[in-house]
This record gives sequence, structure tokens and C-alpha cells, in this order.
Amino acid sequence: MTNGRPDDSRQSKNQRREAAREKAKALREAQHKKDVRNRAILFSGIGVVIIAIVVCVVLIVASSAKPAGPGPLNMASDGIKITQGNVAVTTPALAAGEQPTPSAANAEGVIDIRVYIDYMCPYCGQFETTNLTQIDKWVNQGAATYEVHPLSLLDRSSLGTKYSTRAANAAACVANFSPNNFYDFSSLLFANQPTENTSGLTDAQLQGFATQAGVTSSDSINSCITDQTFKGWVADSTTRATTEPLPGSTIAKVTGTPTVLVDGQQYQGSLTDANAFANFVLQVSGQDSTATPTPTPTP
Repeated sequence: MTNGRPDDSRQSKNQRREAAREKAKALREAQHKKDVRNRAILFSGIGVVIIAIVVCVVLIVASSAKPAGPGPLNMASDGIKITQGNVAVTTPALAAGEQPTPSAANAEGVIDIRVYIDYMCPYCGQFETTNLTQIDKWVNQGAATYEVHPLSLLDRSSLGTKYSTRAANAAACVANFSPNNFYDFSSLLFANQPTENTSGLTDAQLQGFATQAGVTSSDSINSCITDQTFKGWVADSTTRATTEPLPGSTIAKVTGTPTVLVDGQQYQGSLTDANAFANFVLQVSGQDSTATPTPTPTP
């Protein structure tokens, strides 16, 4: 007959061993959960850092492709100045509400030709097609600079498409992203100028002429033309030109296009006579129009 104490002792020992195993198992599971949680926190932290780096890179790339301000680069005077080799003078962009800065004076003996034009204006087309060949010769001889101010005065003459604004905006896009191709682009717009009271060139045609002019950053320029990125600046610069005195001249404001200034003096002669404009340039520069001029005019 037994009293059961040895069995009770073994039972207690087994229970203690089982309890120890359960405790060890619980500790292992707790450690495993902790390890999993720590790894999740680590990987999520790395993911956040990677996402932050990607976002920064995207923002940097995007900001480099976007215009620097409400106005285009290289048009701080509200115009773009073309020098020898058709190279544009580079300038910062105008900030919102900022007044334009007149272009620096030319070196002595270099004629300053400045034009205020509208790409829909037929008289501007006459002046450009008549005189651009000799202006190009003077510029590339280093005898003159050519500063172009695109305006939007004739939106009403394009059957609701606001071609003057769209063309001026396209010119600003080229000035901003590919300034050394501005001269060729502007020339193409006049060579293919639509007549008044038509819808004007389409955005696709404007983009095509930008490509034909050899622009770099064509994707950025195409988006700029489609989005009319500089539409607000075009309106502001047109308002300034038509309400404020023109820098470096006695002209109170632009009253019509083209307004052509040579060393600050307004040309009011024939728009279809290259000799008339060449003689005016020579007279303003102090040269005898009957003599062989430094900037040899080629009618």
C-alpha cells in the first residue's frame, strides 16, 4: 500500500520541466516577434529614406526643366538681345511683379537695333522680310545687336485662337530653353506668317518650327508651348510696352507694331525699302549714307 508521495514528487518535477519549456517557448516567440518588428522598422526607415531621396531627385530634375520665374530666362528687358554669331545675351528671369531691366549699352561703334513686334502683324512681317538679311549681316559682323520684344496686340485678329499670345509665348519658350536658336525661330515665324483674320499657326506648327530652328530641350519647349507657360508674362510685357516709356529713347510708349529703334531713335521710313532703313542706320551711327559703311548694307 502506498501513500502516493513519490508519484506526487515526480508529477511536480514534470510539471516544472513543462513549465520551463513553456516559458522558454514564450521567450523565443517574444524575441522572434521583437526581431520581426525591428526588421520592419528598419526596412520601413530605409524605405522612407529611399523615397525621400527619389523625391529630391525628381524635384531637382523637375525644377531644372521648369522656367526660373514668371518671365523667361534671357529676357530681363522684356526682350532678347542677339549678338555676333546669333548668340543671345543671357539674363535671369523676371520674378512676379518685378520690373524689367534695360539691356546694357553696346560697346562704342556697335549699333543697337531694337524692335517691338507682333507675330501676326503684317507690317512687322514686311519689315522683317525686307531687312532681316542685312540685319543678320550687321550682327554677324559685330557691327550691331538685334533685340526683339514680342508683343500680343492682335489676338482679336486670329478667330479666337489668340495667335499673337501663343506665338509670343512660343518665342519666350525658345528664349528660355534654347536662346541661341531664338533668332532662327523668330525668322521662321515671319517667313511662315499667317494672314490676319485667320486662326494662325497651330501649337504643333509652332513646335515644328522650333525643331526646324535646331532648338535643344525640345521636350521642354514643346510642353512650354502647349501649356502657354509664359502667357502671363506676355500680357504683362505687352502692357508695359504700351503704357510705359521705352528705355533709352524719347518714345513714350508703343502705339503700333513694328516699333523700330536704332540707338534709341525711332525709324519711321518705308517698311519695304531696305535702302531706306540702311541709310537711317548709317545716319544714326554718324556715317555718310553715300560712303561705304562699316555695317555694309545689303538691300
